[in-house]
Amino acid sequence: MIVIACPGQGSQTPGFLSEWIEDAASRSFLEAASEASGVDLLLHGTQSDADTIRATEIAQPLIVAASILSWRALAARADLSTAGVAGHSVGEFAAAAIAGVLTETDAMRLVGVRGRAMAEAAAAEETGMSAVVGGIESDVLVAIEAAGLTPANRNGGGQIVAAGSPAGLAALAENAPRGARVIPLQVAGAFHTPFMASAVPVLAEAAAAVELNDPTRRLWSNADGALVSSGAAFRDSLVSQIANPVRWDACMESFTSAGITGLIELTPAGALSGIAKRGLKGVPTVAVKTPADLEAAVQLLADAA
Repeated sequence: MIVIACPGQGSQTPGFLSEWIEDAASRSFLEAASEASGVDLLLHGTQSDADTIRATEIAQPLIVAASILSWRALAARADLSTAGVAGHSVGEFAAAAIAGVLTETDAMRLVGVRGRAMAEAAAAEETGMSAVVGGIESDVLVAIEAAGLTPANRNGGGQIVAAGSPAGLAALAENAPRGARVIPLQVAGAFHTPFMASAVPVLAEAAAAVELNDPTRRLWSNADGALVSSGAAFRDSLVSQIANPVRWDACMESFTSAGITGLIELTPAGALSGIAKRGLKGVPTVAVKTPADLEAAVQLLADAA
């Protein structure tokens, strides 16, 4: 079984969509996605600098659009009928579109709302996030709690992301758990914590107006790693995840239980395939960063078949 992984915020780099828009269909999709999300994705995916595309209200629609775009390109080249899908954080909106829970247009419209609401919540109080890499998991979780922080992303593969106040993050860095490194992340705020609570009703109102379907392929929730059977339940999870931790570690455990034979990470790729190399040892991965990587993804699918 192949799992399609949709990355979250922080994976984008300046100009990463430049090669993709050489394809007319991809360019047309980005134009439509720009209109739906309220963000000029062609501009930001090809010309904007790193600081610009780091802004939450730009980064989130940009990442989701890139994942859907690369999915469309891969689906045009290979049979993906048996592939499952999961998304990390905002990547769940791309996963929802791929699994048929949301239309591509609704996914882009909602992620535009999400990005703006979370940017506003982040601006209300200074907060941040740091990755804790290595160490013993139980020790890391104790240290995060002792610093007054939240384990916002439990990614597996020896990585947990702590989130909260600058003072708490500084305290964690000064008292890092044995064998662990604390790495500050370039994000606008403490995502997936109660600091984002004000964004929840904003997205909930927008999400209540969209048409939903139950998933048409295997779809795992990053709330707990469980398979999703109800489109309505997944919509509620998409809303609540703004202020609750991501459990990518639980997703990887579910992939293993389901018999994963390969993982393809969609654009902008790298983070999840890197985690998979540590947390899903022996499972082949392909990171689709540019159109040139599609050939390797197609080969992985062929090998799995």
